[in-house]
Amino acid sequence: MSHMLDAQVDGDAALVEALRREDPDAADQLVERYGERLYRVAASVTGTREDAEEATQVALVKAMRTIGTFKGDSSFAGWLDRLTAGVAHRKLLNRPRKPQTVALDDLLPPLDRAGQHFEPMSDWSGRIDGSGLQGELRRVMTDALDVLPPDHRTTLVLHDVEGMSDADIAEVLGVGPSAVRARVHRSRLFLRQRLSKHLEST
Repeated sequence: MSHMLDAQVDGDAALVEALRREDPDAADQLVERYGERLYRVAASVTGTREDAEEATQVALVKAMRTIGTFKGDSSFAGWLDRLTAGVAHRKLLNRPRKPQTVALDDLLPPLDRAGQHFEPMSDWSGRIDGSGLQGELRRVMTDALDVLPPDHRTTLVLHDVEGMSDADIAEVLGVGPSAVRARVHRSRLFLRQRLSKHLEST
């Protein structure tokens, strides 16, 4: 495993140098090595194929143009992920707001002084046991993600789907780590509430 990681680091170092030299083959190497990965990040944030493809293309071009800002104090892959997430998030923000986009304050149970929710939510975890239900819940989850405010959606998918750290998400969105944690918490509660309501009605 360490040999594979070392090989990736060495390969990335060579790719970064090729991009800085504006090597004619560097762009193709970047797309071949990271195109699919960056598309996945963009698709998680935007939720649509068309926007994800456009965001990926913009991010790849931006990476080539701004390669001089990569200082090597983090992994090249992580730098590309953050760059792509930022482009995809701006794409999401520029999208016409859906009429059904929710205001989380209106939908989540109120908080007490300790920051806990007054109204408990039902525990539905034991009911998720059928393959048909799994597919149905995936649809409910997707629908719930689609109505989250853009900042909350991006934060949640980068944290829970892409596994990005609080610090990296904070850098992408220009907020503090505490704001990231709060958004993740509130978004998870909203999705849990949606799932609970769905299961109670089935």
